Amino acid sequence: MTSVKEFHVEREPTDDTPGAGSFVFTDAYSVFDWGRMPDTIPRKGASLCTMGAYNFELLEEEGVPTHYRGVCEDVRALAEAGDPPIRMAIDLVQVPDLPHEGREYDYDAYHAAAGSNYLVPLEIVFRNQVPEGSSLRRRTDPADHGLGLEDWPDEPVELEEPIVEFSTKYEESDRYLAREEADRIAGEADVGALESVAREVNRVVSEQARSNGFDHEDGKIECCYVDGEVRVADVVGTFDENRFSYRGQQLSKEVLRGYHKRTQPEWVEAVAAAKSEAESEGIADWRTLCEREPERLPTEVINLASEMYAAGTNAYVGEEWFAAPPVESVVSRIREL
Repeated sequence: MTSVKEFHVEREPTDDTPGAGSFVFTDAYSVFDWGRMPDTIPRKGASLCTMGAYNFELLEEEGVPTHYRGVCEDVRALAEAGDPPIRMAIDLVQVPDLPHEGREYDYDAYHAAAGSNYLVPLEIVFRNQVPEGSSLRRRTDPADHGLGLEDWPDEPVELEEPIVEFSTKYEESDRYLAREEADRIAGEADVGALESVAREVNRVVSEQARSNGFDHEDGKIECCYVDGEVRVADVVGTFDENRFSYRGQQLSKEVLRGYHKRTQPEWVEAVAAAKSEAESEGIADWRTLCEREPERLPTEVINLASEMYAAGTNAYVGEEWFAAPPVESVVSRIREL
Protein backbone atom coordinates (compact mmCIF):
# COMPACT_ATOMS: atom_id res chain seq x y z
CA MET A 1 0.00 0.00 0.00
CA THR A 2 2.89 2.34 0.72
CA SER A 3 6.66 2.28 0.37
CA VAL A 4 7.55 3.80 3.77
CA LYS A 5 4.75 2.55 6.05
CA GLU A 6 3.96 -1.02 7.02
CA PHE A 7 0.31 -1.99 6.82
CA HIS A 8 -1.26 -4.38 9.33
CA VAL A 9 -4.75 -5.90 9.12
CA GLU A 10 -6.58 -6.86 12.32
CA ARG A 11 -10.07 -7.30 10.87
CA GLU A 12 -10.80 -7.45 7.16
CA PRO A 13 -13.37 -5.00 5.76
CA THR A 14 -16.43 -6.36 3.98
CA ASP A 15 -18.66 -4.92 1.27
CA ASP A 16 -20.71 -3.03 3.85
CA THR A 17 -18.60 -2.90 7.03
CA PRO A 18 -15.17 -1.30 7.58
CA GLY A 19 -12.45 -3.38 9.16
CA ALA A 20 -9.61 -2.43 11.51
CA GLY A 21 -5.87 -2.19 11.09
CA SER A 22 -2.84 -0.01 11.60
CA PHE A 23 0.05 1.75 9.96
CA VAL A 24 3.55 1.26 11.35
CA PHE A 25 5.70 4.19 10.29
CA THR A 26 9.25 3.24 9.34
CA ASP A 27 12.37 5.36 8.96
CA ALA A 28 12.52 4.63 5.22
CA TYR A 29 12.12 7.44 2.74
CA SER A 30 11.21 7.75 -0.93
CA VAL A 31 11.76 10.48 -3.51
CA PHE A 32 10.70 10.75 -7.16
CA ASP A 33 8.37 7.74 -6.78
CA TRP A 34 11.39 5.42 -6.54
CA GLY A 35 10.17 3.46 -3.54
CA ARG A 36 12.45 2.79 -0.60
CA MET A 37 15.80 4.52 -0.96
CA PRO A 38 19.08 2.91 0.19
CA ASP A 39 19.20 4.77 3.54
CA THR A 40 16.90 5.23 6.51
CA ILE A 41 16.44 8.43 8.51
CA PRO A 42 16.31 7.90 12.29
CA ARG A 43 13.16 9.23 14.02
CA LYS A 44 11.45 9.96 10.72
CA GLY A 45 8.74 7.35 11.25
CA ALA A 46 7.94 8.51 14.77
CA SER A 47 7.93 12.14 13.61
CA LEU A 48 5.42 11.48 10.85
CA CYS A 49 3.20 9.34 13.07
CA THR A 50 3.17 12.03 15.78
CA MET A 51 2.48 14.85 13.36
CA GLY A 52 -0.16 12.86 11.48
CA ALA A 53 -1.98 11.83 14.66
CA TYR A 54 -1.93 15.42 15.90
CA ASN A 55 -3.54 16.60 12.66
CA PHE A 56 -6.16 13.86 12.67
CA GLU A 57 -7.17 14.88 16.19
CA LEU A 58 -7.40 18.52 15.07
CA LEU A 59 -9.67 17.42 12.23
CA GLU A 60 -11.85 15.45 14.65
CA GLU A 61 -12.28 18.61 16.74
CA GLU A 62 -13.40 20.43 13.58
CA GLY A 63 -15.92 17.72 12.71
CA VAL A 64 -14.06 16.35 9.69
CA PRO A 65 -14.63 12.56 9.44
CA THR A 66 -11.48 10.42 9.16
CA HIS A 67 -10.36 6.80 9.40
CA TYR A 68 -8.10 7.56 12.41
CA ARG A 69 -8.70 5.68 15.69
CA GLY A 70 -5.64 6.48 17.82
CA VAL A 71 -2.00 5.53 18.33
CA CYS A 72 0.01 2.70 19.92
CA GLU A 73 -0.87 -0.98 20.31
CA ASP A 74 -3.68 -0.28 22.78
CA VAL A 75 -5.19 2.56 20.66
CA ARG A 76 -5.05 5.71 22.73
CA ALA A 77 -5.09 9.45 22.08
CA LEU A 78 -1.76 11.03 21.15
CA ALA A 79 -1.52 12.94 24.44
CA GLU A 80 -1.61 9.60 26.28
CA ALA A 81 1.16 7.98 24.22
CA GLY A 82 4.08 8.90 26.47
CA ASP A 83 6.78 8.40 23.85
CA PRO A 84 6.58 9.36 20.18
CA PRO A 85 4.44 6.62 18.59
CA ILE A 86 5.16 4.74 15.39
CA ARG A 87 1.83 2.84 15.20
CA MET A 88 -1.42 4.47 14.11
CA ALA A 89 -4.75 2.60 14.37
CA ILE A 90 -7.16 3.12 11.48
CA ASP A 91 -10.46 1.91 10.11
CA LEU A 92 -9.96 -0.19 7.00
CA VAL A 93 -11.95 -0.07 3.79
CA GLN A 94 -11.72 -2.23 0.72
CA VAL A 95 -8.93 -1.66 -1.79
CA PRO A 96 -9.69 -3.87 -4.79
CA ASP A 97 -7.11 -4.73 -7.42
CA LEU A 98 -6.94 -2.23 -10.28
CA PRO A 99 -6.59 -4.35 -13.44
CA HIS A 100 -4.59 -2.89 -16.29
CA GLU A 101 -3.02 -3.67 -19.61
CA GLY A 102 0.03 -1.49 -19.97
CA ARG A 103 -1.22 1.98 -19.04
CA GLU A 104 -4.91 1.25 -19.60
CA TYR A 105 -6.53 0.92 -16.16
CA ASP A 106 -9.95 -0.66 -15.57
CA TYR A 107 -11.66 1.50 -12.95
CA ASP A 108 -15.02 -0.10 -13.69
CA ALA A 109 -13.62 -3.41 -12.42
CA TYR A 110 -12.19 -1.65 -9.35
CA HIS A 111 -15.58 -0.25 -8.39
CA ALA A 112 -17.46 -3.43 -9.23
CA ALA A 113 -15.43 -5.11 -6.48
CA ALA A 114 -15.44 -2.17 -4.06
CA GLY A 115 -18.83 -2.46 -2.36
CA SER A 116 -20.11 0.50 -0.36
CA ASN A 117 -16.83 1.22 1.44
CA TYR A 118 -13.61 1.64 -0.47
CA LEU A 119 -10.49 3.71 -0.82
CA VAL A 120 -11.05 6.35 -3.50
CA PRO A 121 -8.29 5.77 -6.10
CA LEU A 122 -7.35 9.45 -6.26
CA GLU A 123 -5.06 11.91 -4.56
CA ILE A 124 -6.59 15.33 -3.93
CA VAL A 125 -3.92 18.03 -4.11
CA PHE A 126 -4.29 21.54 -2.68
CA ARG A 127 -1.95 24.46 -3.28
CA ASN A 128 -1.65 27.69 -1.30
CA GLN A 129 1.55 28.70 -3.06
CA VAL A 130 3.33 27.70 -6.23
CA PRO A 131 6.89 27.18 -4.98
CA GLU A 132 9.97 26.35 -7.00
CA GLY A 133 9.75 22.69 -8.00
CA SER A 134 5.95 22.57 -8.10
CA SER A 135 4.66 20.44 -10.96
CA LEU A 136 2.07 23.14 -11.62
CA ARG A 137 4.83 25.22 -13.20
CA ARG A 138 5.54 22.48 -15.75
CA ARG A 139 1.91 21.74 -16.57
CA THR A 140 0.24 25.15 -16.63
CA ASP A 141 0.80 28.84 -17.21
CA PRO A 142 0.03 31.53 -14.61
CA ALA A 143 -2.79 32.82 -16.80
CA ASP A 144 -4.55 29.45 -16.44
CA HIS A 145 -5.16 30.41 -12.81
CA GLY A 146 -5.99 34.08 -13.33
CA LEU A 147 -2.72 35.23 -11.79
CA GLY A 148 -1.96 38.05 -14.22
CA LEU A 149 1.63 36.88 -14.82
CA GLU A 150 3.14 36.11 -18.22
CA ASP A 151 5.60 33.53 -16.88
CA TRP A 152 6.24 31.81 -13.58
CA PRO A 153 8.77 33.88 -11.57
CA ASP A 154 11.70 32.26 -9.77
CA GLU A 155 10.26 33.05 -6.34
CA PRO A 156 7.18 31.33 -4.87
CA VAL A 157 3.81 32.67 -5.97
CA GLU A 158 1.19 33.26 -3.30
CA LEU A 159 -2.36 32.30 -4.27
CA GLU A 160 -5.36 34.30 -3.11
CA GLU A 161 -7.48 31.13 -3.21
CA PRO A 162 -6.15 27.57 -2.95
CA ILE A 163 -6.02 25.53 -6.14
CA VAL A 164 -7.41 21.98 -5.83
CA GLU A 165 -6.44 19.28 -8.32
CA PHE A 166 -6.97 15.54 -8.68
CA SER A 167 -4.40 12.92 -9.63
CA THR A 168 -4.40 9.15 -9.92
CA LYS A 169 -3.32 7.10 -6.92
CA TYR A 170 -2.66 3.53 -8.08
CA GLU A 171 -1.33 3.97 -11.58
CA GLU A 172 2.36 3.24 -11.96
CA SER A 173 3.05 6.87 -12.87
CA ASP A 174 0.52 9.25 -11.36
CA ARG A 175 -1.15 11.74 -13.70
CA TYR A 176 -3.26 14.82 -13.13
CA LEU A 177 -6.87 14.61 -14.24
CA ALA A 178 -9.59 16.81 -15.62
CA ARG A 179 -12.47 17.10 -13.17
CA GLU A 180 -14.76 14.93 -15.31
CA GLU A 181 -12.30 12.04 -15.39
CA ALA A 182 -11.62 12.41 -11.67
CA ASP A 183 -15.36 12.16 -11.01
CA ARG A 184 -15.56 8.95 -13.04
CA ILE A 185 -12.56 7.40 -11.30
CA ALA A 186 -13.95 8.34 -7.86
CA GLY A 187 -16.95 6.05 -8.34
CA GLU A 188 -19.84 6.74 -5.97
CA ALA A 189 -17.80 9.34 -4.08
CA ASP A 190 -18.74 12.81 -5.33
CA VAL A 191 -15.83 14.85 -6.64
CA GLY A 192 -17.36 17.99 -5.12
CA ALA A 193 -17.39 16.37 -1.69
CA LEU A 194 -13.77 15.30 -2.14
CA GLU A 195 -12.79 18.87 -2.99
CA SER A 196 -14.74 20.25 -0.03
CA VAL A 197 -13.00 17.89 2.40
CA ALA A 198 -9.59 18.75 0.91
CA ARG A 199 -10.23 22.46 1.37
CA GLU A 200 -11.23 21.92 5.00
CA VAL A 201 -8.12 19.84 5.68
CA ASN A 202 -6.03 22.54 4.04
CA ARG A 203 -7.63 25.20 6.25
CA VAL A 204 -7.00 23.28 9.48
CA VAL A 205 -3.38 22.40 8.63
CA SER A 206 -2.64 25.92 7.38
CA GLU A 207 -3.97 27.50 10.58
CA GLN A 208 -1.92 25.15 12.76
CA ALA A 209 1.19 25.80 10.69
CA ARG A 210 0.73 29.57 10.78
CA SER A 211 0.26 29.58 14.54
CA ASN A 212 3.75 28.08 14.97
CA GLY A 213 5.68 30.06 12.38
CA PHE A 214 5.32 27.81 9.34
CA ASP A 215 4.02 28.55 5.87
CA HIS A 216 1.92 25.72 4.47
CA GLU A 217 2.64 25.72 0.73
CA ASP A 218 0.81 22.69 -0.59
CA GLY A 219 -0.24 19.16 0.25
CA LYS A 220 -2.48 16.24 -0.58
CA ILE A 221 -4.98 13.90 0.98
CA GLU A 222 -6.50 10.54 0.22
CA CYS A 223 -10.08 9.68 1.06
CA CYS A 224 -12.24 6.67 1.70
CA TYR A 225 -15.96 6.34 0.99
CA VAL A 226 -18.00 4.71 3.75
CA ASP A 227 -21.78 4.41 3.67
CA GLY A 228 -22.19 7.52 1.55
CA GLU A 229 -19.68 9.62 3.52
CA VAL A 230 -16.26 10.87 2.39
CA ARG A 231 -13.64 10.42 5.12
CA VAL A 232 -9.98 11.43 5.21
CA ALA A 233 -7.66 8.43 4.90
CA ASP A 234 -3.93 7.62 4.88
CA VAL A 235 -2.07 10.30 6.88
CA VAL A 236 -2.47 14.08 6.88
CA GLY A 237 -0.29 17.17 7.03
CA THR A 238 3.17 15.70 7.52
CA PHE A 239 6.53 16.72 6.10
CA ASP A 240 6.19 13.92 3.53
CA GLU A 241 2.64 14.64 2.33
CA ASN A 242 2.87 18.44 2.45
CA ARG A 243 5.35 21.20 1.74
CA PHE A 244 6.06 23.58 4.59
CA SER A 245 8.59 26.37 4.91
CA TYR A 246 9.94 28.08 8.00
CA ARG A 247 11.32 31.63 7.74
CA GLY A 248 11.59 31.21 4.00
CA GLN A 249 13.42 27.87 4.11
CA GLN A 250 11.79 24.71 2.84
CA LEU A 251 11.21 22.25 5.71
CA SER A 252 9.80 19.04 4.26
CA LYS A 253 10.80 16.08 2.12
CA GLU A 254 11.48 18.67 -0.58
CA VAL A 255 14.84 19.22 1.15
CA LEU A 256 15.83 15.65 0.27
CA ARG A 257 14.48 15.98 -3.27
CA GLY A 258 16.52 19.12 -3.76
CA TYR A 259 19.65 17.51 -2.33
CA HIS A 260 19.37 14.61 -4.78
CA LYS A 261 18.85 17.03 -7.69
CA ARG A 262 22.09 18.83 -6.75
CA THR A 263 24.26 15.83 -5.90
CA GLN A 264 22.85 13.00 -8.05
CA PRO A 265 21.61 14.78 -11.18
CA GLU A 266 22.42 11.79 -13.38
CA TRP A 267 20.10 9.54 -11.37
CA VAL A 268 17.33 12.17 -11.29
CA GLU A 269 17.64 12.57 -15.06
CA ALA A 270 17.61 8.78 -15.54
CA VAL A 271 14.38 8.57 -13.52
CA ALA A 272 12.77 11.27 -15.65
CA ALA A 273 13.94 9.58 -18.85
CA ALA A 274 12.60 6.19 -17.72
CA LYS A 275 9.21 7.69 -16.86
CA SER A 276 9.04 9.40 -20.23
CA GLU A 277 10.01 6.24 -22.12
CA ALA A 278 7.51 4.15 -20.18
CA GLU A 279 4.74 6.62 -20.99
CA SER A 280 5.55 6.67 -24.70
CA GLU A 281 5.86 2.87 -24.87
CA GLY A 282 2.79 2.15 -22.74
CA ILE A 283 4.86 0.32 -20.12
CA ALA A 284 3.44 0.39 -16.57
CA ASP A 285 6.62 -0.12 -14.51
CA TRP A 286 9.04 2.62 -15.48
CA ARG A 287 11.66 1.44 -12.97
CA THR A 288 12.57 -1.48 -15.24
CA LEU A 289 13.78 1.10 -17.77
CA CYS A 290 15.87 3.19 -15.37
CA GLU A 291 19.58 2.87 -16.10
CA ARG A 292 20.85 4.11 -12.73
CA GLU A 293 20.39 3.35 -9.04
CA PRO A 294 20.36 6.04 -6.33
CA GLU A 295 23.47 6.45 -4.20
CA ARG A 296 23.54 6.46 -0.42
CA LEU A 297 23.41 9.72 1.53
CA PRO A 298 26.38 11.02 3.54
CA THR A 299 26.06 10.47 7.29
CA GLU A 300 25.88 14.20 7.99
CA VAL A 301 22.94 14.59 5.61
CA ILE A 302 21.09 11.68 7.25
CA ASN A 303 21.67 13.25 10.68
CA LEU A 304 20.46 16.66 9.51
CA ALA A 305 17.37 15.12 7.91
CA SER A 306 16.63 13.32 11.18
CA GLU A 307 16.86 16.61 13.08
CA MET A 308 14.65 18.28 10.47
CA TYR A 309 11.84 15.77 11.00
CA ALA A 310 12.17 15.74 14.80
CA ALA A 311 12.67 19.47 15.39
CA GLY A 312 10.06 20.31 12.76
CA THR A 313 7.49 18.10 14.46
CA ASN A 314 8.21 19.67 17.84
CA ALA A 315 7.73 23.13 16.38
CA TYR A 316 4.59 22.30 14.39
CA VAL A 317 2.69 20.66 17.25
CA GLY A 318 4.09 23.08 19.85
CA GLU A 319 5.29 20.29 22.17
CA GLU A 320 8.70 18.72 22.84
CA TRP A 321 8.15 15.16 21.68
CA PHE A 322 11.78 14.68 20.59
CA ALA A 323 15.18 15.61 21.97
CA ALA A 324 16.17 17.89 19.10
CA PRO A 325 17.70 21.34 18.58
CA PRO A 326 15.44 24.36 18.12
CA VAL A 327 13.95 24.39 14.65
CA GLU A 328 15.64 27.75 13.95
CA SER A 329 19.11 26.19 14.22
CA VAL A 330 18.12 23.26 12.01
CA VAL A 331 16.78 25.66 9.39
CA SER A 332 20.09 27.56 9.42
CA ARG A 333 22.00 24.35 8.70
CA ILE A 334 19.60 23.29 5.96
CA ARG A 335 20.26 26.62 4.21
CA GLU A 336 23.94 25.62 3.99
CA LEU A 337 23.26 22.07 2.74
